[in-house]
Amino acid sequence: MAVPNLLDESPARPTADERTLRDVVERLAGLDRTPCSEGEREAARWIAERLRSAGLGEVVLEEEPSWGTFVPQITALGALGVVAALLAAAGRRRAASCCAVLAAAGIVDEAQNGPRLLRRALRRRRSTANVVARAGHPGAARTLVVHAHHDAAQTGRFYDQSLMIALHRRRPELTARLKRQLPQWWLGLIAPLGALATAVLGRRAPALLAAIPGSLGVAAAADIWRSPTVPGANDNLSGVAGLVALAEMVRERPLGDLRLLLVSCGAEETLQDGIRAFVASHRHELVGGQTWFLNLDGVGSPHLLMLEAEGPIWMEEHTDPAFRDLVEEVAREQGTELERGLRARASTDTVIPSREGHPSDFIGSITDWRLPANYHLMSDTPENLDYGAVARATALAYGVAARLAAHAPPRA
Repeated sequence: MAVPNLLDESPARPTADERTLRDVVERLAGLDRTPCSEGEREAARWIAERLRSAGLGEVVLEEEPSWGTFVPQITALGALGVVAALLAAAGRRRAASCCAVLAAAGIVDEAQNGPRLLRRALRRRRSTANVVARAGHPGAARTLVVHAHHDAAQTGRFYDQSLMIALHRRRPELTARLKRQLPQWWLGLIAPLGALATAVLGRRAPALLAAIPGSLGVAAAADIWRSPTVPGANDNLSGVAGLVALAEMVRERPLGDLRLLLVSCGAEETLQDGIRAFVASHRHELVGGQTWFLNLDGVGSPHLLMLEAEGPIWMEEHTDPAFRDLVEEVAREQGTELERGLRARASTDTVIPSREGHPSDFIGSITDWRLPANYHLMSDTPENLDYGAVARATALAYGVAARLAAHAPPRA
């Protein structure tokens, strides 16, 4: 006997309340939500209260460790790589090799979500706040974690989209084919790798040539370090608004046999401190094989997408393509366009539960020129958000939850 599909019993695309979406984004965009700041904490408190008013009785604010933004150590490590290149060019091979190895290892550790040894050793431990809300049946066998992040990033000239916009205007057929970003984090590795090449080959050219892009990378990181924090309407109040609207949808249309966790993480812009802490703190209840993660991140651009993999230095495919297929199927049933096949050269909160072996998926969005709208720019404001895209992403999350609930195994 076929398992019934809950989506067959109601309109294909449930509707998220646009008033709710706008209320969340407009209320929080004015706060300076730099990771580990008081503004980030105030946002977390407001989100918790808003989820309670949406009908969720169990909503908690969880204090978790963080070490602040990654930009200071990346700037220092990039500068160390340039020093290594200059030392190598000067013939000081041993010193150059030591500096290059330390710089490269530190950059990979930060960018690729390693154990963060340098960060923990040199940075002052601070704290962030995660909001964790529970809905559905507490004793259900299956758990879906829908998560977003409420902190915001600093801007910088590095994030200017003018070149991609110009390319799209001149060659739209070319930008339409782009499925992955340039490996921007490799910019920090050029100088230390050039230094090591000179140390091994005995030729000055690799180190001297590598010092130029390495210096540009240091300048870009330093510019971000000194720049203000963006309003972050798309990245990622759009996802937070989706969580709140999803809570209201579940209140109005309860799910079947599914435990639903709605999690708004802090410190995503530190490179995943918040979600790392959530997974570590809740590992005991996130049962392997029965827990799924769906990340709503930057869903306020016109075109919704699904990431298949991510990796600043090397690519890591998200766990369980069958879950991604399920999300795509629900989107198709709802009449929602969802582009697949994209692979990001940035890290997102999806990679952490994926490494734990949980089926994980990322729902985001892009513009016609293949970048998230206003990404890390001061123009990332509520009036520039595509609320229709946010509503579609929220409805998709509800549909995925309904599908998992409909196919849940019977409880003993």
